[in-house]
Amino acid sequence: MLKRTPSLNIWFLITCSTLLLSGCSKDDTANTAPQNNGPKGIVDAVQTFGGTLNESANAVIATQDGGFAVLGHTQSMDGDITDKTNESFDFWVLKFNSDKTLQWSKTYGGSENDRGHAIVQTQDGGLAVLGFSDSNDQDVSNNNGLKDYWLAKLSANGTLQWQKSFGYAGIDTGYAIITTADQGFLITGVLDVTASGGEGNSRTNAKHAGGDYWAIKLNASGDKEWSQYYGGFFTDTPYGVVQTEDHGFIMVGSSDSEDVDISNNIGSYDFWVVRTSASGDIVWEKNFGGTEIDEARSITPSNDGNYMIVGDTRSSDVNVSNNYGLADLWLIKITPEGELLWEKSYGGSGFDVGRSIKKTQENHFIIAGSSRSLNGHLTNNYGQNDAWVIKINSQGAIAWQKTIGGSQIDFFYDIAQLNDGSIVAVGESNSDDFDVLENKGFTDLLMVTLK
Repeated sequence: MLKRTPSLNIWFLITCSTLLLSGCSKDDTANTAPQNNGPKGIVDAVQTFGGTLNESANAVIATQDGGFAVLGHTQSMDGDITDKTNESFDFWVLKFNSDKTLQWSKTYGGSENDRGHAIVQTQDGGLAVLGFSDSNDQDVSNNNGLKDYWLAKLSANGTLQWQKSFGYAGIDTGYAIITTADQGFLITGVLDVTASGGEGNSRTNAKHAGGDYWAIKLNASGDKEWSQYYGGFFTDTPYGVVQTEDHGFIMVGSSDSEDVDISNNIGSYDFWVVRTSASGDIVWEKNFGGTEIDEARSITPSNDGNYMIVGDTRSSDVNVSNNYGLADLWLIKITPEGELLWEKSYGGSGFDVGRSIKKTQENHFIIAGSSRSLNGHLTNNYGQNDAWVIKINSQGAIAWQKTIGGSQIDFFYDIAQLNDGSIVAVGESNSDDFDVLENKGFTDLLMVTLK
């Protein structure tokens, strides 16, 4: 598969770093807000879960009972993992009650590599989890190739009720799931179009190759209603999706294609945003970014009928007005028609990324990601990557930001606000010092609560 390697603008990076050290960024005032109502960013607890091998959390949701559920993957057969029979990766779900006490912890999968990426609560109080599976045994059946989307429906106490595999002969990976207005599901991820031979599309086949956005609409029982893929000849990867008021969908991710469904590639990888009808037909598609690498990771509705999209950028031109370093967390606000309302960069002179954005109870926003910086908008770094949470107001001004970690690598991948107003952020950690008091293996599942 062809790839493009962006060049770094050394003069710009040196100049930007100098401005950061002198505190002269042109929009620092616009990116700073007074404290507001809601959580204040005070760390309540830092916890790690795992065994002697590798664990990570990719998703967290608030649940109807006031608690929350975390989805990730685990390789270990010891420590906090009590129900695995081999050292392959499995989906791992941890359910906590409203007191933030662990109620149950269960693993799901087969004898090969299975990793969970997204979780939702269903109308019956249960859970649905999505990711990918290499397996075709134990909990997993009907695998069609190297990797398939794997969707599992769980009861409220974690019992596996049903499971479905979707894919073809290649590497097909599920990244996002939402419940839909008709109580069904939309699942999205990457389809290996070349390996599928062009199958997987309900609409007229166009000439695609490589990996495309792949959306599958399911009913409440997990039965397929339609399947569509979108993209071009290079690499198109969706990470986030929402349903629109007219029951269509907006998918966000990254693309370096400039043909077939993509009409305005700006340079290298762009934020690629696709709006579809309820039946999956393209309504519009737009690229956002600059001439370097820009990748969207998450989308959420704003409180005024528009949408916030977060990811990261290495650009400093076209749609990107500021770049503080090697990579910045980049936030854009768009209309339902895909018009760019405004954009903001957050970070310092290192690599800073956004992975998840959620609206809070007071109609502000919380963003989870990671940072390697110790300047610009960052005030602390314990070493390498720290996990990073930012709270912003509706105009994108920072209310507060917090880095959490140790001297090794620490990431946040998702974030949620609970019914009591507190925040839970999840990811992974290799550290055992500073904020992170214990490491149980190579990489642990990291969970932090803030108030």
